[in-house]
Amino acid sequence: MESKWRSITKAVSWRVVGTIDTMILSYFFTGRIDVALAIGGTEVITKVVIFYFHERLWSKINWGKNDN
Repeated sequence: MESKWRSITKAVSWRVVGTIDTMILSYFFTGRIDVALAIGGTEVITKVVIFYFHERLWSKINWGKNDN
């Protein structure tokens, strides 16, 4: 089982990559940097929280884990 801090660190590092992608796509579709930054700034917060709880839930599920 992973520690809570490991789950938080993984969530934040993944969201940095995901948010950069979201901002690039938002800019591509809207052509506006202010809109792209607003969308990216909002989704980084919501997705970190959602991912953390997703990770914690999966850490409680034994399916697919090895007993090593």
